[in-house]
Amino acid sequence: MARARTRTVLITGGGTGIGRAAARHFAEHGDTVFVTGRRAEPLDRLAAETGVRGVVCDHTRPEAFTALLSALPEQVDVLVNNAGGNTDFDADPKEELDVGGEADLAAYAQAFRDNLDANLVGAALTTRALDGRLAAGGAVVHIGSIAGAQGSGAGAYGAAKAGLAAWNLDLARALGPRGITANIVAPGYIADTEFFRDRLADERREQLVAATSTGRAGSPEDIAETVAFLASPGARHITGQVLHVNGGAYMTR
Repeated sequence: MARARTRTVLITGGGTGIGRAAARHFAEHGDTVFVTGRRAEPLDRLAAETGVRGVVCDHTRPEAFTALLSALPEQVDVLVNNAGGNTDFDADPKEELDVGGEADLAAYAQAFRDNLDANLVGAALTTRALDGRLAAGGAVVHIGSIAGAQGSGAGAYGAAKAGLAAWNLDLARALGPRGITANIVAPGYIADTEFFRDRLADERREQLVAATSTGRAGSPEDIAETVAFLASPGARHITGQVLHVNGGAYMTR
């Protein structure tokens, strides 16, 4: 089924990796695309290459949405909540603390909250801020993670992505009467992103690839294509779902 008009798409955290691939996909298919990120340089580079419109925004800060909303049109057809990532990789190495001591607990609490803010609260705030602008018949797609289903040492990051999936159930129910779908795409290991901050050892990469049935790492384009499908006319009766894209590293039935 052909789309009747050009859509407006907002992709958060879209300057690199999965968000960048999704932005390129929607732009190449004629949509008007807005992309956010905390760094201006990747956004400017993507805008120069594709014509998307970049807006600097930290989606964990409520006050940041004033500027974002002023840059957006009054109607948004597709919201892709991609901003996030495992904030543990951004933490500076700290001296070892006594486990269970006051300083240890304070540091643990802050690290846990950072992951929740980046991967759950940010998506919730963004969806809330855009609620009045989401077009009837539109789509909200969150980027989750295989870690939200199988854990495997993912800690607070996995907990945040699992929380995102649980919260999305209520979101799907709330948006459904307006014809708006809400789903999650949960990637497995995806190469060519900044997720691991160049800290992924070759041995661990080989383990992640070996865990798949397809024998390869995923690509940002794999996820972008899946996001585009969930935002397409062909997916208007799919909502409240987690769609795993991991080459069979985690299987469901």
